[in-house]
Amino acid sequence: MKTIWIINGPNLNLLGKREPTIYGAQGFEDYFAKTLLPLFPDVALHYFQSNHEGALLDKLHAVGFSADGIVLNAGGYTHTSVALADALSAITTPTVEVHISNIHAREAFRHHSYLTSRCRGIMAGFGLKGYELAIRYLVDA
Repeated sequence: MKTIWIINGPNLNLLGKREPTIYGAQGFEDYFAKTLLPLFPDVALHYFQSNHEGALLDKLHAVGFSADGIVLNAGGYTHTSVALADALSAITTPTVEVHISNIHAREAFRHHSYLTSRCRGIMAGFGLKGYELAIRYLVDA
């Protein structure tokens, strides 16, 4: 059985409440329990969210040498965090970067990611479905 971690960064705890026209009306915990877990019964799926960069780094360090895959939505840290980029370079677990919105159709500062070059791929603009697609890739990898 593969072990895959979903790691979400700042403000993603507000999914379902925050800007629903951009991010949708469903909270992530609900999506995780009602959609992802039933879709992947043969995968050990785990979820972690933090608004704190250091906690995200600690989680990457903790699972980045033992998990079979990581789905990472670093939120705003995508565009600012050299530390997260360095952590992704240091770990061995394959990682897929996910963004609910199409970051390339939004403000210019969202067009650059410090993380993409350290990830196997990126999903952007597919809503919460991007998590499912990332997991499917990691299961098949």
